[in-house]
Formats: sequence, structure tokens, C-alpha cells
Amino acid sequence: MEIFVAMALGIVLGATIFPESLKGVNSALTLASTGLLIFCMGADLGAREELLGQLANVGFSSIVLCVAPVAASTLLVYVLTSVFMKDIVTRHARERAARQEAPTQKGKPGDSANSPEPASDQQVSSGASSEAAMIAIAVGSLAAGVAYGLSPLNLTPIATLVAHSDFVLYALMFFVGISVGSAKGLVGKIREYGMRLLVVPAGIIVGSFVAGLACAPLCDMSLGQGAAIASGMGWYSLVGVVLADLAGPQIGSIAFLANLGRELLSFLIIPWIARHLNYPTCLAPAGATSEDTTLPMIIRCTNEETVVLGVINGIVCSAAAPILVGICAQFM
Repeated sequence: MEIFVAMALGIVLGATIFPESLKGVNSALTLASTGLLIFCMGADLGAREELLGQLANVGFSSIVLCVAPVAASTLLVYVLTSVFMKDIVTRHARERAARQEAPTQKGKPGDSANSPEPASDQQVSSGASSEAAMIAIAVGSLAAGVAYGLSPLNLTPIATLVAHSDFVLYALMFFVGISVGSAKGLVGKIREYGMRLLVVPAGIIVGSFVAGLACAPLCDMSLGQGAAIASGMGWYSLVGVVLADLAGPQIGSIAFLANLGRELLSFLIIPWIARHLNYPTCLAPAGATSEDTTLPMIIRCTNEETVVLGVINGIVCSAAAPILVGICAQFM
């Protein structure tokens, strides 16, 4: 409940009085909170005496719970968009064909209304560098936490931080809420698409959840644990820390690695999906990250309309993830 309250407060603040000039500060605080939370999870994990013996199982389970939810989400979203968003995917297919046939004819008269130009190489490069930095901080924080947990050190400030990591989690949810609440330019698309805006996130949520249930026995865990891990939908910082607190460091580390792997896998398969399936399906592997970390790749491979859908999808999946994880936690 405290998590939801913190996020709701952030959304209200972001949508009302939060100044545009402080967005960079909020992003930095979000990143810092993420790093601290992952460090705490790593410290808990490293303190376990049986850690080394569990590494093989953690790695296998993480791969399974990364690949299966991505595959199920992609398949389901492709089917749903082909049925309920046929007009949109048909229009996008024409744009894609036009790009492939005349890649050098950008800016030709009459194309601008239906074929938005992709972001420049400079924009994509900047976005990719930002995402690489975020992933590096996450992995580095986990490694540092594990190293501290394995070491004989017992520093009071760090021990206090690890013992009260819940408060850092509440801060993270508050900062994320501000980002969601301050999102601009979404009202017009919400009105245009209506209920069809929920087609993509519904496919991602259901596909991820069902894949988590199906893979749980294979990974020797309860159905609730498997579904909770898959329901993170790429939000590794949230689901990793929450499940580490609720189900122990091993489950938390599997959740972290599986969802981080989903984000990394998205960068590899989004270009293929854009060429061979349809643009909205590019959002399926990204899940909750389609509003931020995987957005540079979505921008490069699709169009402006899909980017807007990606932001909305990311907001819906990000809002659904903590709710689904909390529900699944009741059945661990």
C-alpha cells in the first residue's frame, strides 16, 4: 500500500505544480534511488552463504523467465493488433514499404503527413548512450552490493541503508510518479484511439503473466513467484527489490536478471519485429520500458505514432507492474 501511495503522490505532483526545469533533477534522483536499491539487493544476496552454489540455478531461471515472457507477449500483441488495430498496422506497413523502396527520398512533398521522419543519428546515439549508462549503473550497483555482502566488512551506514531499503523504494516510486504525471501530449492520442490504447498493454500483461505461470514449475518455484517475476515486464529495479524483500534474495536476483535481460533482449529484436511483424508489436518485448529505456530503439525502427503509443504503453505497464507483483505475492 505504501508503494502505491508514494507513486500516487508523485503523479499528482508531476501533473500539477512540478516545474519543467526540475525534470533533470528528478531523473537523477530516480537513477540514484535505483542504484541504491539494487546495491541493497546485492548486499542481501552476497550475505547468503549458499550464494555460489545457487548461481547455476539463478542463471537458468533468469534466462527462462526473460525469453518466455518476451516470446508470449510478442505473439499475443501481434495477434491482437492484427485484429483490433488492422487499419493502423496497414497504414504503418505502407510507410515501412515506402521507406524501404525510397530510403533517400526523405522530405519528398506529400510524405510528411503520413511518414514522419525517424530521429536523427545524433538523437539515437544520445539515447543509446543514456541507456547504456543506466544499465551499467544497475549492473555495477548489483556487483558492488554482492561484493560487499561477500566481504567481511560491516559498515554501520551501509548496514542501516540495507536494513531500511523500503524507504529508498518509496522514494523511487515517488520520483517515477512525478515522471508519469508530468508526461505531456498524450491526451490527444488517448481520445483518438479510445479503448484501443489498451490492446498492446493488455497483450503484454497477459502474455507475461501466463508465461510466468507456465515457466514456474520448470524453474522450481511457486506459480506466484514465476508470475510475479514475469509481471515486472522489464522493470528490473522495482520487481527485483520488491521480490527480494518478499521472497528472499535468490528470487529477487532472478527477478532482477530476468527483467534486465528483457530490456537488453528488446534492443536486439525490435528491429526484426519492425521489419517482419508490425510497428505496435515492437512495444511487446519492451513492456514497461517502452516509455523510457527502449524508446531510442523504437524511435529508430518505427514512427512518431508508435513512439506516442510506446509512451502510453509504458505508463500503463509501469502502473500495472507493482499491482500485479503485489497480487502474485499473495500466492507465493
